[in-house]
Amino acid sequence: MPIATGFNHVATLTTDMDRTVGFYEQVFDAVVTLEIPRRDDHPWMKIVDVGGGAALNIFEVPAAEIIGERRRQGARGAIDHFGFAVDSLATLELVQERLVAAGAQEVGGIQRLGDDWSLFFRDPDGMELEVCCPVEA
Repeated sequence: MPIATGFNHVATLTTDMDRTVGFYEQVFDAVVTLEIPRRDDHPWMKIVDVGGGAALNIFEVPAAEIIGERRRQGARGAIDHFGFAVDSLATLELVQERLVAAGAQEVGGIQRLGDDWSLFFRDPDGMELEVCCPVEA
């Protein structure tokens, strides 16, 4: 049995903190729990609670500091993508509507992947992300 209980956070980079945080607030009802202002030795950072004990640690950096090709798997950087979990297909359908309303890029259709329903999209920074729920929920 694994010793870990799940993910605590995923760190991600953006060129526009307000846009990115606003997107997650609008789509997932996320809440900023901590803000660290920019310093000479540290970029502006916000910790955003996305539910279930998981958070995004979002850092605002210049575009030149974000490496990789966001559109090609295997070339997107150290984090290729991550998936949010929701409790049911009805919630997944609600998230799909919110993604469209929030202007998410490339909101896909809901598809079955094994024992999960899955929906892929891109956030305002072009990062490939996923939302999943169990088929049996």
